[in-house]
This record gives sequence, structure tokens and C-alpha cells, in this order.
Amino acid sequence: MKPDHISTSDIRSAFSAAMSAMYREEVPAYGTLMELVGRVNDETLAAQPQLKERLEATDYLDRISEERHGAIRLGTAAELAMMARVFAVMGMYPVGYYDLSTAGVPVHSTAFRPISDAELKRNPFRVFTSLLRLDLIADEDLRKAAADILAKRRIFTEGAVALTEKAERHGGLTMADAGRFIDEVLETFRWHDEANVDAGMYHRLHDAHRLIADVVSFKGPHINHLTPRTLDIDRVQALMPDYDIAPKAVVEGPPTRNCPILLRQTSFKALEEPVSFRNADDVWEAGSHTARFGEIEQRGIALTPKGRALYDRLLDQSRKIVRPAADGSNARDYGAALAESFAEFPDDWAAIRAEGLGYFTYSLTAKGKTAATSRGDIDTLIEQGLVQFDPIVYEDFLPVSAAGIFQSNLGDGAQQEFVASPNQQRFEADLGMKVLNEFDHYAGIEQASIDACLRALSKQDAAE
Repeated sequence: MKPDHISTSDIRSAFSAAMSAMYREEVPAYGTLMELVGRVNDETLAAQPQLKERLEATDYLDRISEERHGAIRLGTAAELAMMARVFAVMGMYPVGYYDLSTAGVPVHSTAFRPISDAELKRNPFRVFTSLLRLDLIADEDLRKAAADILAKRRIFTEGAVALTEKAERHGGLTMADAGRFIDEVLETFRWHDEANVDAGMYHRLHDAHRLIADVVSFKGPHINHLTPRTLDIDRVQALMPDYDIAPKAVVEGPPTRNCPILLRQTSFKALEEPVSFRNADDVWEAGSHTARFGEIEQRGIALTPKGRALYDRLLDQSRKIVRPAADGSNARDYGAALAESFAEFPDDWAAIRAEGLGYFTYSLTAKGKTAATSRGDIDTLIEQGLVQFDPIVYEDFLPVSAAGIFQSNLGDGAQQEFVASPNQQRFEADLGMKVLNEFDHYAGIEQASIDACLRALSKQDAAE
């Protein structure tokens, strides 16, 4: 990095803050949600001093209040490829491939986020980025019309493109350029209440799938939610009505546990917002559109392939007993089925580690830092009290949960059937790069921490 260049983490932090301020202004309920999450997090840390101590020890505490994830839906391969370049300026790269067609949503997705542990701790801003699957639209005429509409729009300003190219040429941006970059890129995510289509086309797209209408009908993708991280999602869910926020009926993901796994999410209902459609006489007509909502998440441990296979089996098992309805009419029964199914998943860190279900980072204990001699593998060193372990936070997403959030906000009518058709190769071709495999990434972090412990103990042995 050149001396006058600002770091990608600083650009990402500034962009995340600017996005949050814009969304708070556009959707006032988001500000209320932030207040509620802040209250619950403070109360949780006060009630659980051991949790606060471990978060401080692993440098995770400061990031909690800064943590956000957003979500956007793009329409074309060109938009996706350019978005990848924009996010790279902020030190964000595509991790994971998610096929949501299996859950009745015509998109496939990735998550742009920082990758290294240091970058995540600095600011873990993520954007779940979906690309519309026009090939899943059965009506050939409608599919062609949607492609033609999308081909004509430009979601990035000339300034955003120019500054992205400048960052690529020079390996970064100065503070002044970074400020302009943030302002220009923010325009891509801003809400636009004037549609690109007339009311008739909007309703044709809407009837095919509400999400298709959301992607195709407007000038830009508009951020459709920003998500703060809570330490107790059940408490937030219970308190939302006290803040005049109506929560969705079911928290997506695993049930309440002593040792949180993967990701739990809830949200408030999408807003019905006024929009305008230009008619054949070039006159604007009033209408409405439902897309943007508020979401909250609680993150747990990243699971190994073995742990994830168990999670997927238990989730599928619970949904065969009770499939959650979008209107929440069977929420209690679904919660009971979920809890019963997940009783099979160990709920203490030692058992999760022993059974190879989750990823952990390893560090020396106070005893380990002063040990004169040490021998054995990592399990032996733990038994000797020389090494301790902490869960690695799951930084990614769950396709069934994402689809559940989409559908609860789009309504029962959106829960349509599509032929399951994952196509990671096509997605990566459109993206212009490979997505990172999250399992390999977490395994690498875990192994690096083990190696660091063994090296440190080896040096202590040699010094004796």
C-alpha cells in the first residue's frame, strides 16, 4: 500500500457506516432496531461476564457493535462482475455459493466479505449478493422482456466505475478519492421510487415471482436490508413488539442452544412503499412495492462438513414433521419439532470439538505460556491445561434461512416451485472469479492456530 493510500478496512468501515446512516434515514424502523439490539447486547454481556471475558480475549468484543450484513439482488452478469470489482476495493471477496432455487427463490448467490482474521476483527461487513436466474422464468416472452429491461439500465455511476478503475491501477485510493468512491457507490444502493417499467409489466413480473419484480423493475438494486448482530436473538424477538416492531413468527436456523451454531435470523415485515410507474402517455401513476425489511442475526460456531451434514439432516427432519408457514400459524409446533430434532446435536463445546463437528481456534493458557516442557498432540496439550480452544465464528450464510427470510417478507404467494438447478460454474463465470470454499477457509484458520501453539511451546522447550 502506498503511503498516501487508505487501507481497504478503513474504506469498508466508512462505507458500512455510510450505508447504515442512509438506510436509517430511508427506513426509520432500522434505527429503532439498532437501539433494541444495542440494549440486548449490553444486558447480555452484563449478565454473562464469562462470555464478555472470552470475547475480549479473542478480540471479538469490539466488532459486535460494528457488525452489519446487507443484501442486494442483481439482474445481470455484468452487474455482478462489476460489483465484485467494487467490493474488492473495500477488501471484500466472494465466499461460498448458495443455490436458492431449491427453496423456491429464483436466484443464486455469494457473500462478499473480508477474509483474514485481522480484517474481520477490524470490520466484518458482508453483503449477501444474489443474481437473478432469468432461466428459471417459465414464460419465454416475459423472460426476454425482463432481459431487455435489465440490459438498458446502468446501476453504477460513471464516478464509481472511474474510481474503481483508479484503485485497480494504483493498488488503492487516497483518503480524498476513497470519500468520493463511497459517495458514488452509495448511489447504487439507494432507494429509487420511480420504476423502470409500466404498471402492467410490473404486475406481470410480480405474478411470475415478487422477487423478479423487485430486481427488474427499478433503476438499481437498492439495499433490501441491513442486519445488526445480537448476542441473544430470542430476547430481541420477544422485545420487538415493545418497540412497535412486528417480528416474523419463526426465527430461521437452529433452535435456542447453550452453544450457538451457525446462524439464527429474524426480521420485521417488509414495508409497503409508494412507487410510481410511467404509463403509455408518459405520465407517472401511483403504485406500491414491497421489498425492504429489517433483519437481526445471532452468529454461532462454524461447522465442519460433518457438523454441517448433521445440521442439514436435523433441519430437514424437523421440516418433515412441521414445515413453517409464512404467516406463522404453526410457529409453536415448528419450534417444538426443531428443538426435538436438534436434541441429537451436542450442546457443549468439548463434545462438539471431540466429535469433529465444529471449527476452533487454539491458544496457550496462562500455564502454557510458562510451561518448561511440553509433549504430545493438541488433545494431550489440552488435557495438560497448556492449550485452550474457542469457537470460530460462522461468517457466512444458510440458503434455507435466507429463503425463509425472503419468503416471510414476500408472502405465501412467493413460495413457488422451481426446478432445483444449482450452477456454480455458471455463477463463477458471470462473477469473473472463483468463490472461496468456506470449509477450506475455516479449516485453514484452525490449523494455523494449532501450528502457532505448537511452535510457541517448541520454542519454550528449546529455551530450557
